[in-house]
Amino acid sequence: MNILYNIFIAIFSGVLPIIGLLSPKLKLFVNGRKTVFETLEKYFPSQDRVIWFHCASLGEYEQGVPVMEALKKKHPDHKIVVTFFSPSGYEAKKNSALADIIVYLPMDTNANAIRFIQLVKPELAVFVKYEFWPNYLKILQSKNIPAVFISATFREDQAFFKWYGGFMRKTLQTIDHFFVQDKISQTLIEKQGFTNVTLSGDTRFDRVSHQIEMDNHVGFISDFINERLCIVIGSSWPEDEEIFIEYINDAPNEICFIVAPHEIKDSSANALKQKIKKKTVLYSEKEGIVLKDQQVFIMNTIGYLSRIYSYGDIAYVGGAMGTGGLHNILEPATFGIPIIIGKNFEKFREAKQLQKLAGLFSVSSANEFSQILNKLVEDKKLREKTGMISGHFINSNTGATGMIMAYLNKKIN
Repeated sequence: MNILYNIFIAIFSGVLPIIGLLSPKLKLFVNGRKTVFETLEKYFPSQDRVIWFHCASLGEYEQGVPVMEALKKKHPDHKIVVTFFSPSGYEAKKNSALADIIVYLPMDTNANAIRFIQLVKPELAVFVKYEFWPNYLKILQSKNIPAVFISATFREDQAFFKWYGGFMRKTLQTIDHFFVQDKISQTLIEKQGFTNVTLSGDTRFDRVSHQIEMDNHVGFISDFINERLCIVIGSSWPEDEEIFIEYINDAPNEICFIVAPHEIKDSSANALKQKIKKKTVLYSEKEGIVLKDQQVFIMNTIGYLSRIYSYGDIAYVGGAMGTGGLHNILEPATFGIPIIIGKNFEKFREAKQLQKLAGLFSVSSANEFSQILNKLVEDKKLREKTGMISGHFINSNTGATGMIMAYLNKKIN
């Protein structure tokens, strides 16, 4: 099976440049990897002490941030290297000051794994959530470099737990320790005979819990809201627009809305604005506008959403009306506000948990969206109770970073 895997990776690597001609995202995937080794060769003196983090994409990076921050504070003499698999993660965070260097992870061939690890010389490798690359893990083990998985999740339908999954189960044997998010993951991995497992929870709770301690003031948002009840619609897609546009257009004037769409291109933002009958302003055109006279603020920019949630009385988080995936519900939850999402969230453990606790509502139509919002808008006690559940959900699930750091500190001399 190992031979077949390496043949597949070699073929896949060979055809990627051709496929990249057909897709802008795949083109970034291919071109971004062309200079990785050259970049690493220029950057690393031999005496650097390095901790390597690998993240599949942006979500995994956010899960890794609390641990990276803690390591930088505890071990300031170490460099942090971050690798991404996907272009969306790399492009969003390639200039982050948190890491000393950020690059794509070269494809998992044996030659690439050897060369990468020889150049970086990590004394510790931290993989966030998933992506078990057999060749990298095998080389790390051969060099006695600890590999740790944090915020890991396992599902029964994964190859590890199937009759044909012997090769992948063998890969798991290269891992020094698993810090898993939930009891299901812990049980699945322990049934395979692994005892190096800790139920730590999800580091994202630590990440978002810090947000409430930060300065979340945004002057122009305060001017816009002007003491009105505010509904924040975050990371929305066209499928989400289909259920909230009607409500916005029919809403009383004493309610204001902030919409932060996932797609911020001018054409998309203007198309959204055209659908709204209320007085609406785009972020890009806010200068010279009396913001308190507007009822809808469309944030066709990035970098504000986590702070904007602090101004909200109710939040709708997008992504689950379509199939693209639910966006981060923990960011609004940390501010103790009720949350509404779409219908497709079966793969999102935290959303299912918060729904069971009655801190989150799922809707499948514009009519359901209006019914839930009307209840929350009209019933302040319900709004406050639901928000309190959301805030408590965050507070009761923090602590993963501390558990992980207690282990990692022992691995770093």
